Amino acid sequence: MKGKLIIFSAPSGAGKTTIVRSLLQRNLNLEFSISACSREKRNSEINGIDYYFFTVEEFKKKIRNNEFVEWEEVYPNHFYGTLKSEVERIRNKGSNLIFDVDVFGGLNLKKIYGKEALAIFIMPPSLDELEQRLINRSSEESEKIKIRIYKAESEIQYASHFDKIIYNFDVNQSVNEAENAILEFLNSSQS
Repeated sequence: MKGKLIIFSAPSGAGKTTIVRSLLQRNLNLEFSISACSREKRNSEINGIDYYFFTVEEFKKKIRNNEFVEWEEVYPNHFYGTLKSEVERIRNKGSNLIFDVDVFGGLNLKKIYGKEALAIFIMPPSLDELEQRLINRSSEESEKIKIRIYKAESEIQYASHFDKIIYNFDVNQSVNEAENAILEFLNSSQS
């Protein structure tokens, strides 16, 4: 049986990556779907583990070759997407995919896979808290943080289009809530 899709989306800094990493440590038959992107690699990131890093031209060539299930130009010349080969590789071995994608990527995946996918939106406690989390990361200049906050305001408007919204006030509680939602989804889809 092909694996199901578990999609996590949120504004940058809301905690989705932390939640996804925690869920991968639990016994849920989940395998991380590595997204592709055209942005610069951060110091702590590893190609093929955190993302598949491509140049803008390489990414555009893959778009032209129809190699993505979905893709977005999130910021000018900063493309993100999900490779078809990655989805099929994981699903064909019967594992469930877990995605850590931007809001529009999550909505696109849900639209494509429908009932085979559970789409979860991670809601930050507030925009002020979100901004503080981005500042605490120390990975971006203040101008980029302002852009992310502006984008977050827009993305939050789409939360109601997801199957479930988890308010991330406490990461441990959010991980447990996400695990319960995943187990409920996987058990109901087997019936």
